[in-house]
Amino acid sequence: MTLEKYDNIYFLGIGGIGMSALARWFMKEGLRVSGYDKTSTTLTDELQNEGMRIHFEDKLELIPEEVKQQKDKTLVIFTPAIPKDHVEHNYLKQNGYTILKRSEVLGLLTKDYKTVAVAGTHGKTTTSSMVAHILKSAGKSMVGFLGGITTNYASNLVMEGDVKKDTLVVVEADEFDRSFLRLFPQIAVVTSADADHLDIYGDHESLIVSFKEFISQINRGGDLIIHESIAELLADKVDHVKKHIYSMSRGQFFAGNITARGGFFQFDLHGFGKVEHVQLGVPGFHNIENAIAASVAANLCGVGLPTIAKALESFRGVKRRFEYVLRGKKVVFVDDYAHHPTEIEAFLRSMKSLYPGRKLTAIFQPHLFTRTRDFAEGFSKSLSLADEVLLMDIYPARELPIPGVDSDMLMNDITSAVKIRCNKKDLMEKLEKMDLDVVVTVGAGDIDTFVKPIGEMLKRKYED
Repeated sequence: MTLEKYDNIYFLGIGGIGMSALARWFMKEGLRVSGYDKTSTTLTDELQNEGMRIHFEDKLELIPEEVKQQKDKTLVIFTPAIPKDHVEHNYLKQNGYTILKRSEVLGLLTKDYKTVAVAGTHGKTTTSSMVAHILKSAGKSMVGFLGGITTNYASNLVMEGDVKKDTLVVVEADEFDRSFLRLFPQIAVVTSADADHLDIYGDHESLIVSFKEFISQINRGGDLIIHESIAELLADKVDHVKKHIYSMSRGQFFAGNITARGGFFQFDLHGFGKVEHVQLGVPGFHNIENAIAASVAANLCGVGLPTIAKALESFRGVKRRFEYVLRGKKVVFVDDYAHHPTEIEAFLRSMKSLYPGRKLTAIFQPHLFTRTRDFAEGFSKSLSLADEVLLMDIYPARELPIPGVDSDMLMNDITSAVKIRCNKKDLMEKLEKMDLDVVVTVGAGDIDTFVKPIGEMLKRKYED
């Protein structure tokens, strides 16, 4: 199948972070792009300003006329989050439209280009964004389809130069719904393979099987960049590609002489010989590892080490990934997307290393009933790294409630000196009464809607 025959691209779930990157691509290619989403957001506002027609009610009469009248010239792209009773989706299926998942379209778009695919249960968004930034900074012809809004470019689609035969494509390879099995990269990065998405996979072993299958799909003679902690588990018998193993302190590529300065890290990068005093433009221990993996990928794409080091220093991160909201004299506020115990532990440990001796207050919103149920013990343990925890209700996303599963099941095992249950209605009131020092918001739901009001409250209370 080819995509050249289509004039209209219609998205069901156009406001999703991965979907919107594709929408922007097709818009730049000169096609008519329109779509539906459940709610209006800052991102859908931006897409509309870029010329896309978007509606927010599931009504057949809101489907654009060209979509209705030009079935053979219309490609429909949908997200698995669209419910089975969705009126528009069912109408388009019943009337014989070509309907593909986002992952299928991404597979079609990348098959003719040298692709760098970044996979992993944690770290893939930041690492793929780092790779895209380094390649763009180096002036390479490239396109990056990313799973987050990069601060440098205020977009999840990053491009440099005209698209041609030797254009490099960087993609975030998502394990959810086994989407990454649509990709056949030349270079693959695998950052982690912790148990997650057990609502899809059933158990950790099934997730591991999918990661192994993804690795098997790397082009023969290509390159696998894999974290030391999972290299033996996932790639011990892999012999069709060149393996490059990295971690913070072990493997072929690692960091040495790590120092913290002004909330950010500097380190020496080992493995290419030694590159001294690499200054990272984003905070977090885990971002040192992400930077090592991105450096190896960029170097395999022909970027020199001085250019890589300079690009890492100018990389400003991804929205909601260790994002500084306020760095005042009296209070610090950071927002992060962490929604798995391993991510939360890495994030909170980095915060404690960056601000030793200061009181850390974490506001956490669990994401999904199944994930909360499956990792309850891990959530409680990782959150206990904070001195104070404000625990919000579970954000359901695509799920229906599960009897007996709620945030209360985490509370008893949290050992922080202060722990408070709260909800969207009383969070600000309870936070206002606390004596705050270093504050973090954590979670993948709609906790980001509180970032602005919390930031304004902290600035008013402590900095004005």
